[in-house]
Amino acid sequence: MGSFENHKMLYERFKKDASNTELFEGTRAEAYFLAGFHLVEACAAKSRVHINKHHSVRKVLQENTFIFGEDTDKVWQVFQTIENQLRPKFAYGFNWTKNDICEMEERFATLEKLCQKVMHK
Repeated sequence: MGSFENHKMLYERFKKDASNTELFEGTRAEAYFLAGFHLVEACAAKSRVHINKHHSVRKVLQENTFIFGEDTDKVWQVFQTIENQLRPKFAYGFNWTKNDICEMEERFATLEKLCQKVMHK
């Protein structure tokens, strides 16, 4: 199990790569996904809850609504959009467009904003 500090560090490192427009968009999309996972995991770890697997984000957050409170559904929905709708376009094919990386950035920014509320409590 990771600590808050470890997940926060991984979030920051992956975010740095995701923001690097010199990298291939597929690499950036994967980095946004990983940064988002570790950001959510850091918020959970702050409350001594551990998600451990990205496939468990929804389940764990719904079982522990005290982590994000009224933002719980929004957090897991935005994360799942990144994980299940946007990321696969880059990871498994060539059907993505410039709009998809823009949407990835927007969704990540939304997730980040929601998580910052918890990170700074």
